[in-house]
Amino acid sequence: MFTGIVEETGEVTTVEDGPEGRRIGVSTSFCDELEHGQSVSISGACLTVEGVRSDDGGDGEFELFCSEETLERTYLDDVRVDDAVNLERALPADGRFDGHFVQGHVDGVAEVTEIEQVGDDWTFGFSLPDDLAPYVVEKGSIGVDGISLTVAELREGSFSTAIIPATYDLTTLSTKAVGDPIHLEVDVVAKYVESLVDGYR
Repeated sequence: MFTGIVEETGEVTTVEDGPEGRRIGVSTSFCDELEHGQSVSISGACLTVEGVRSDDGGDGEFELFCSEETLERTYLDDVRVDDAVNLERALPADGRFDGHFVQGHVDGVAEVTEIEQVGDDWTFGFSLPDDLAPYVVEKGSIGVDGISLTVAELREGSFSTAIIPATYDLTTLSTKAVGDPIHLEVDVVAKYVESLVDGYR
């Protein structure tokens, strides 16, 4: 379980494609706190740490494996060396919960449709696949590349969010351009509500 509060951005250091999937190396400043088997959100996709290399200061890189299913559901098959990714470690049981429930299960790949600076803030627009639209409401939460965001405006086939400077600077949103892909994860609470309601239909 994650919160959608990105800890930092990492840089893709290695990419190795194989017959069963893809191995990706990512640099980070908290490698000394990672262990084999831990879960890390990579731009919204929950992946398992398979190897860690770090120096005395904690900097280093860790390795992840992306299965064929993961590659089909995400845009991780398109990432390249030097690309930036959002990083968040799984929420500890006694941790502070600041965002919303984020599972790291990507529901779909969409794209950036609008970027506009408004004073010190930014407005970002994203496409919204038809099958995910029923789970999205204005002022509700949504995960975009692992970032917990609030839907500012909902339109047919798209939605927009207001981005404060801290979020813009700390995440990969500062590197995005119109047309770039993003991972979407809708609020899991909406899915549970739908499941419960379906039982009474």
